[in-house]
Amino acid sequence: MNKPMTITEKILAAHAGLDYVEPGQLINARVDIALGNDITAPIAIKEFRQAGALKVYDPERVVLVADHFAPNKDIPSAIQCQTLRRFAQEQKLRHYYDGGEMGVEHALLPEKGIVGPGDLVIGADSHTCTYGGLGAFATGVGSTDLAATMITGESWFKVPETMLFIFTGQLPQWVGGKDLILFLIGQIGVDGALYNAMEFTGEVVARLPMSDRLTMCNMAIEAGAKNGIIAPDDITREYVANRALRAVTFFASDPGANYHSVREYDVSGMEPQIAFPHLPENTHPLSQVGAVPIDQAVIGSCTNGRLEDMRLAAQVLKGRKVARGVRLIIIPATPWIYRQCLKEGLFEIFLDAGAVISPPTCGPCLGGHMGVLGPGETAIATTNRNFVGRMGHPESKLYLANPAVTAASAVAGRIVGPQAL
Repeated sequence: MNKPMTITEKILAAHAGLDYVEPGQLINARVDIALGNDITAPIAIKEFRQAGALKVYDPERVVLVADHFAPNKDIPSAIQCQTLRRFAQEQKLRHYYDGGEMGVEHALLPEKGIVGPGDLVIGADSHTCTYGGLGAFATGVGSTDLAATMITGESWFKVPETMLFIFTGQLPQWVGGKDLILFLIGQIGVDGALYNAMEFTGEVVARLPMSDRLTMCNMAIEAGAKNGIIAPDDITREYVANRALRAVTFFASDPGANYHSVREYDVSGMEPQIAFPHLPENTHPLSQVGAVPIDQAVIGSCTNGRLEDMRLAAQVLKGRKVARGVRLIIIPATPWIYRQCLKEGLFEIFLDAGAVISPPTCGPCLGGHMGVLGPGETAIATTNRNFVGRMGHPESKLYLANPAVTAASAVAGRIVGPQAL
């Protein structure tokens, strides 16, 4: 009988062709999906060429998304996207997304069923860990590792230890997955899960919609984790039912699996969490924020640009106006989400409130375009990082929050929750 394993260990073992793996073990594993974007893939393509490779291991499984600087903001970004485009055409890649098909990669891949439960996914983007929300092992790699995987279909891994986080109780109104992960990073720090797997479980997680699960796993990297993961269940099954392009496997941790640590939190009284500059670990409950005026609010990104996030923002903004002197930028993460917002009348609410609606893009999240901050400006955003200069000028400040708080803050002109309106 095999020793008990965690869900992360099981997925890695299955893809390495092994019955059992343990933390610290070095393995070579088969990769289901290899992902690159317009910032990281051009470097991988260059390495691919330098290695003398002619063909990718599988044109169905190498995915390229031009989402960081698209629509192109300048000549260098146009050249980067052009590099992707030409490579995708040459290699006959099935999954290449640009123009009106392009969405923020980590919202687009689950939506299109390209990634699913039980997969092993690597991406040359640190927030690839998002797909753990589906019950996949997904992690970010460097561009040279992506190049190697594009050639061989495999990658090497050190099996991580797993930290188990159990959430109990009942989430209050206006508190969701973004608040859970911000709270957790505040508790353990930005290096609190260094090279560990973060496994999220408990009654609270079991009730979370897929959007919130993806949000939580998206920010596992902000605690230094190798991956974030949630065991798939009926909510997962329903989400992938008419989406998954390949057969899926539902893995779960064994009873008696060995964990690095186990932490349990009752979140019944949790407030919305705000991450202050300049680290995601610098979190405070909303009631302790004080008076923080803002110049800009951004709702979008691979963390909170999904349809549920848009609906939440619309719920707060309906019949209200953005404060004078505040810019509210709303970025639906994919064309499908954009279309749904249009159908449901959310855009009308946003426009009536005085918001700017952007096409799908990473845009301001990385200080790229569509909302870069000037010196001394302060923003609140639903994005995942608030490092110095992350959204623009090094002397700007960025606060992280959930979509409801971000929308309410845009109306108030300072950081507040929806109750304050």
